[in-house]
Amino acid sequence: MWLVVVSVPLLPALLMVSSRFRVKVSTLCHQAAAWALRLLRGKVCVRSTHAFVFSNCTHGKADSVMETFELYADTNPSLCISPPTGEAVAEVVRRVSPYQVLEFGMHCGYSSVLLLRLLPPAGRLITVELDPLTAELGEEVILVAGFKHTQFQVLTSSSADAIPTLRPFLEPGERTSEGLDLVLMDHDPQQYLSDLLALEREALLRPSGCSVLLIHRNQRAEDVRGILDQIRTRADRYCIKSELQCMTELFYRKGNTRTDR
Repeated sequence: MWLVVVSVPLLPALLMVSSRFRVKVSTLCHQAAAWALRLLRGKVCVRSTHAFVFSNCTHGKADSVMETFELYADTNPSLCISPPTGEAVAEVVRRVSPYQVLEFGMHCGYSSVLLLRLLPPAGRLITVELDPLTAELGEEVILVAGFKHTQFQVLTSSSADAIPTLRPFLEPGERTSEGLDLVLMDHDPQQYLSDLLALEREALLRPSGCSVLLIHRNQRAEDVRGILDQIRTRADRYCIKSELQCMTELFYRKGNTRTDR
């Protein structure tokens, strides 16, 4: 009986705490469900994109693989970068003429094939993909496009875990021994800045000049804005070379004296 007497005055507070707790639990459940749904949709998208490209492209022809990707994206949801974004990336690759390229985020292999077809015969692509299924199917697409394992390396890992292990994958040579010529970031935008600084700490960016491409996907433009603010405080190393709706190009160089654009 005494418990009832003591509990009655506390009942409003108990109900309030319970209500707030339910709201937090409900929010966490909704967030977990949304994440699981995105993951499921992503895997379905990767599988369906791979199946279409594999069945409809001309094997051994990189141009045919690219065209089949774009044909699929015309009528189906796709995780691949859009053709305009792909052309923006291609313009940078043609201008930079990189030998050693790092890609974060595979997305079915479209951007990997795009990069490889523009690299010189001695060039090499290292692509890092967190999801094992995406990495496996993306690698198969690269091979279907006609490229050899000597031209690329797929690492199934988070970007943070992969970066400290990248040095052995850099091929020795007159240019490549200095580091990466080009980095394409199309993974988690929350990782863009930390991964960029980690690449710098590991001395993986070519000190005489390395272009870094940040891909914008939907809401990512706002995320990238914070990165650019940080970049502007490092004018001795970085400058913002160009800002497009779909992509931002940064330029890294030790002792950089260039200004934005």
